[in-house]
Amino acid sequence: MLGNPNKTGLVVFTSRRNSLVSLNHTFLGVTLLRSMSVKYHRVVLDSRLTWREHVDVKVRKAHNLLWACRRVYGATWGLRPKAVHWLYISIIRPSITSASLVWCPGFQTVSAKKRLSRVQRLACLGLTGAMCTTLTITMAALIGLPPLELLVQNDPRLATHCLWSLRCWSYLHPSQGHCSILIRLQ
Repeated sequence: MLGNPNKTGLVVFTSRRNSLVSLNHTFLGVTLLRSMSVKYHRVVLDSRLTWREHVDVKVRKAHNLLWACRRVYGATWGLRPKAVHWLYISIIRPSITSASLVWCPGFQTVSAKKRLSRVQRLACLGLTGAMCTTLTITMAALIGLPPLELLVQNDPRLATHCLWSLRCWSYLHPSQGHCSILIRLQ
């Protein structure tokens, strides 16, 4: 089955600032245009694999979902906190953590952790009806929500541990990229 050449783009994955790849690649007679990122199975891959754009998309979608749910409840009306908690746990959080095995190296930046913690804060404020000056960690502890940072790292750690225990884990640079997960496990 062939793809649609009009929906196909060319992304050069490199850490170089200027790549020397010629732009005359064709697919089914159509010249492919070079793009800086591509979406593949709900994961945004940018040309330098920084995962910034992917984290931005995840945060934007989570905010949109939270505000859509927010229309259904308020501090004194609407859904009960138990139902709102279920919405957050079963819909919003899985949308954030999906494919975390792939993009977990991009989560190690401070800005990515900060953006994802804002989602958790917005959810905690909606669940508790607390004042906006309440600390996020306090609200999360009262509700029983683990930090979002731990949940995003959970799947990669489990997969890495399974591969390592089966002796299927081989790596060249143990402190770079996905291989650093094993070091953080020990």
